[in-house]
Amino acid sequence: MKKREPGTYKEHRLPLIGYLPNRIRNHFIAMCGEFIGTFLFLFFGFSSTQVANAAANGANSSTGGLSQVPNASSLLYISLAFGFSLAVNAWVFFRISGGLFNPAVTFGMALVGAINWIRAGLIFISQLLGSMAAAGVVSALFPGPMNVSTTKGYHVSTAQALFIEMFLTAELVFTIFMLAAEKHKGTFLAPIGIGLALFIAELSGVYFTGGSLNPARSFGPCVVLHYFPPYHWIYWLGPALGAILAAGFYRFVKILEYETANPGQDFNEKEAEVFVHDEDNAATGADVARPVVHMPRPDYSAGEAGPQASNESVSYPATGVSPQASGSRDGVNGNGFGKTPIESPANNSAGPSAAVTSFRSGPAVESGSRS
Repeated sequence: MKKREPGTYKEHRLPLIGYLPNRIRNHFIAMCGEFIGTFLFLFFGFSSTQVANAAANGANSSTGGLSQVPNASSLLYISLAFGFSLAVNAWVFFRISGGLFNPAVTFGMALVGAINWIRAGLIFISQLLGSMAAAGVVSALFPGPMNVSTTKGYHVSTAQALFIEMFLTAELVFTIFMLAAEKHKGTFLAPIGIGLALFIAELSGVYFTGGSLNPARSFGPCVVLHYFPPYHWIYWLGPALGAILAAGFYRFVKILEYETANPGQDFNEKEAEVFVHDEDNAATGADVARPVVHMPRPDYSAGEAGPQASNESVSYPATGVSPQASGSRDGVNGNGFGKTPIESPANNSAGPSAAVTSFRSGPAVESGSRS
């Protein structure tokens, strides 16, 4: 390890952790987060399924299979349990590891470049370990045979079960792409949408396939019960194909610059007022980016005469709209990407990086800066 120069050592909460390379430390943190998060997510899901199936008629207790009697209340209970468990734990662990808890989701995130393959491989191991730990704890804590495995329904062929798992997983993974991988003003609420997506998918899939959508969810109980059904492979291949399908469609809409089709989704009221949707010239996502809007900011300073308001203003965000009196802007929405001869950056001496004038008279404020 390279010797640190005197004075370059940063003080950490845990002594000596600063000597561990950041990349290794970050991978370790993500692995711990995925292990604990997967454990908690599946613990509550498994335990709720155990409760729902404890007295269900027709349960195959010898293999721990779900009851094949179409009990609507049990299906709803299980679906709600998994959906809410994912929402809560994803919200808790999102800042630590990303809150994936699912090898299929991890695979999809790696396919679209949201995480690198080394991180994906490490948290994949943590997810499987978390699943086995959750199944083991549920088996030890709750009385009776463990009854949480994913099994095919009666008269459901292996091919049907495979494609059910594929399409339901694709819906879940694409939801994660658009709510979590794509950053927007509602990203902090992504766990709610993701939990609801799993809830809807479980409603459709629990009766026919057990509603896995997650190889770890099916793998853990099989390890604890020492029984793998002959069709267990569908709970690996189906979700993997679903992740590939979701990743393919996500890349497709990204290549087509989907942002230009329905712009303004993240704008506030002021930004929407100054935004101009020039559909003929808006060819890329940058052309419909959030405009800069200067909002007066009443900063107060104490003095002999009491609090005094300053004349400062705030500009949001760094995409460059100049709210001039004439209404003219540099390029499409002032970001300099307009393609018409009049609005092209080449014909604008100021260019897209020109200083933006505040609503008030005063010094110019550069785009996205805070005076």
